[in-house]
Amino acid sequence: MSLNMDAARQAFIEEVAELLQSMEDALLALEDNPADNESLNEVFRAMHTIKGTGGVFGYMPVVEFTHAVESVMEEVRSGREPMSEQLICILFACRDHTSRLIEAIVEMGEDSGKPLSSDLIATGHDLLKQLTQRTLQTTNITPNTPEQPKYLPIVSDVWMIALDFGRNALRNGMDPLSFLRYLGSLGDIVDVVTLSVPPPLNEEFDPESCYLSFRIAFRSDADKPTIAAVFEFAEDDCDIRILPPDSAQDTYLDLLASLSDTQVTRIGEMLVSIGALTPNELARALAHQADERNTDAISETHSEHTANQRLGDILIQQGSIKPAVLEQAAKTQEAARAKRQDETRFIRVDAERLGHLINLVGELVTSSAAIRIMVERAGVENMNEVVDSVDYLVAEIRDNALQLRMVPIGESLSRFRRVVRDTSKELGKNIELVITGGDTELDKTVVEKITDPFMHLIRNAVDHGIESPEERARVGKPVNGTITVNAYHDSGHIVIEIEDDGAGLDVKRIRAKAEAKGLVKPEDTLSHEETLRLIFAPGLSTKDSATNLSGRGVGMDVVRQNIEALRGSVELDSVLGQGTKITIILPLTLAIIDGFLVGAGRDQYVIPLSQVAECVEMKAAGEMLKPHNGHYINLRGEVLPFIRLTELFNNQHTVRHEHRESLVVVRFGHHKVGLVVDTLLGELQTVIKPLGKLFEELRGIAGATILGTGDIALILDVSELAMIGQMKRHHSDLRHS
Repeated sequence: MSLNMDAARQAFIEEVAELLQSMEDALLALEDNPADNESLNEVFRAMHTIKGTGGVFGYMPVVEFTHAVESVMEEVRSGREPMSEQLICILFACRDHTSRLIEAIVEMGEDSGKPLSSDLIATGHDLLKQLTQRTLQTTNITPNTPEQPKYLPIVSDVWMIALDFGRNALRNGMDPLSFLRYLGSLGDIVDVVTLSVPPPLNEEFDPESCYLSFRIAFRSDADKPTIAAVFEFAEDDCDIRILPPDSAQDTYLDLLASLSDTQVTRIGEMLVSIGALTPNELARALAHQADERNTDAISETHSEHTANQRLGDILIQQGSIKPAVLEQAAKTQEAARAKRQDETRFIRVDAERLGHLINLVGELVTSSAAIRIMVERAGVENMNEVVDSVDYLVAEIRDNALQLRMVPIGESLSRFRRVVRDTSKELGKNIELVITGGDTELDKTVVEKITDPFMHLIRNAVDHGIESPEERARVGKPVNGTITVNAYHDSGHIVIEIEDDGAGLDVKRIRAKAEAKGLVKPEDTLSHEETLRLIFAPGLSTKDSATNLSGRGVGMDVVRQNIEALRGSVELDSVLGQGTKITIILPLTLAIIDGFLVGAGRDQYVIPLSQVAECVEMKAAGEMLKPHNGHYINLRGEVLPFIRLTELFNNQHTVRHEHRESLVVVRFGHHKVGLVVDTLLGELQTVIKPLGKLFEELRGIAGATILGTGDIALILDVSELAMIGQMKRHHSDLRHS
């Protein structure tokens, strides 16, 4: 039982995290459009659901706090309270406090009944006080408004009842006035209008027939079924329509919004279950709908959606329900249907199990390669077709297994909307965050590891990338700054660009700071790009004083290290006065890649296939540029730096034989470099294995893999090789300038 409760608590924590994220997104939407009903409902549902589920586990601090917030949202949704900027700020704080309450209870574990910390309690009281004060301020805007008379027939505050008696009502012993007397016992009859409906022209007046109709304004706390029960014995001789007041309608809307998925059935049954519709009203509407079908007014082949629409039209025509309640019922039914479909399509899987599956697929890839090599060595040609089929299936299993861990990056990027909002308000800036390419997918393990670097970069852009409104106006820029985040796929990688239209980076200031710290010498010549990259050096900052947020330069070395640890790279471009653009390039997955196997000297290497641009024979590639010490080649008019892998890793053959060298052109981002190898061995699926600590400082290597032969091949880090090639080019330029 304890294990089941632990699993239930974990499910509760995960659900709360999702609800709070939905609430945050809804509040951000409300800042742009305070009248967005769907966002208002989303905030209400989040607090309502957390309150209900928290009560199941006995988390009373959570229940009490969320109930107070829920009550305020109920007032806003009903239109009795306005959604203001002040309230949105308080609700953001309430959302954060709810998250901290959950964290505190989780840390307590089995002792979740212990009192909370005094700071947490004080924060909760302060937030509730702010909500209460705000409510008093909004409700006392017109304190001198005279009280309305008690029996004034205000339509929005009373039940409207229509009674149309049948011709035989008096013959069957019905007393119309008795219904009014009975109704008066349940509340106040505000007003009654008596209508006399004369017989048609072709029908004589019958003194025993009833020609009466009542229109009643009724104020009561009774629900609709109770009021309908007053006329229960007259249903066969009377047409009854009961329209609820706005207050009751708000209750129906709340009940519909809080229905669990198991309670959501057909629209008519839902409305009956919450008391918005009486069984007889539904029965009459269904009978009317059936009559229409029988007369071909509606085709039997119409969808359930069309049938629901028609039923709703009939209920409104009957005066049984208001359109707003019917619309909410349809939304509730549609949301429940969509959620049930999602639940049948998706299942939650433990990340460790998924990781274990990926590892097994990796071993399967290695075993498949070994089988092919054994078949080729044995010369069993009639096995080739079977081996090809196995390779194809293994590739499909690999791709599908990796897809299981792919998630849209937009969910991770959208978290930064709150960061930009809070930080810009704290600094007195007006900044908009624009996110594009959010549906681009990336391995979940990569997404989890880039959150911190991204947070730092976004805060940098807000803190002192974007200028203050006054400074922007002074230099002729729009007062509102913009940070754009764009994600897209490129050659087996994902590229994420973070760009701001702020002040940009001052390369002269960066150079001066770098010289002061001894990172470069005054006589060193650096390109614009190399000077910008100095901000990734440990401890370098162009800020004279630190802020409580972050500074561009402080911690940027950690950003670079974290990204490079994922076999990624970060590039920087900035124009003083115009803005800064940071480009991050990451592999789609950290587990398995398609590789290109090459030989150089005594060893074999794997190059990620997605980064291979072309392969040419070294002699046919072009003329080697001697002035640059042989590290350049003229490839069809393009000056291309190249690296000999045998020289880089010092693994030449003991006895050097004349052989044909090949040039493998690889690219990473905006950089291209040539890798000179001895042999081209073809494509293969590669399972990436991390290197031990002994090889951590080995440059240009991202990992290792086991070949089908059992040999070890090193996987090249193309990003670092590209940087090595650029450095060779730069130093050669310096020597020959």
